[in-house]
Amino acid sequence: MRTRYKAHNKGKEYIYFVTSTTVQWMPLFTHQDHFDILVSSLEFCRKEKGMKLYAFVIMENHIHLVGSSPDLSRTMQSFKGFTAKKLIESMSRKGMDWMLNQFSFYKAKHKKESDYQIWQEGYHPEEILSPNMFRQKVEYLHHNPVRRGYVRRAEHWRYSSAGQILVGEKGVLELDPVPVL
Repeated sequence: MRTRYKAHNKGKEYIYFVTSTTVQWMPLFTHQDHFDILVSSLEFCRKEKGMKLYAFVIMENHIHLVGSSPDLSRTMQSFKGFTAKKLIESMSRKGMDWMLNQFSFYKAKHKKESDYQIWQEGYHPEEILSPNMFRQKVEYLHHNPVRRGYVRRAEHWRYSSAGQILVGEKGVLELDPVPVL
């Protein structure tokens, strides 16, 4: 699925609310090591690709980020390609054949470079245009696990920045200071 949203490729770094979803919304992020693959890849993108991360949540079948990057499209392409490879390796090691079969079955026909497709094509970057929009998007992503009934309070979800932002706890990922919008 192609997106109508586009990230600016040149000029100043814009802040975006980004969503990436697994193919067919498959519930892949239900194992500790699968979460860890995403976390370590996001940390790599922060340290090596210049990504700034202001807020995030990882759910069972999608990830939301509020962040920026000198070239967000390339950063997200790299993130999704690397994590797909590592997730496939993990599922293969664990004998998760049923899930691998699903990712093979739902793979887009034009994708010839892999036997599987983990992520839906593209990603959804929505430019943050104001401080109010920034707060709204952060609140939205932090309350995803509450809306799904996984936790009663947003800060209780381990794979989210809610604990850091709302109550000052150390999180699984370092966050960048939010610039003035």
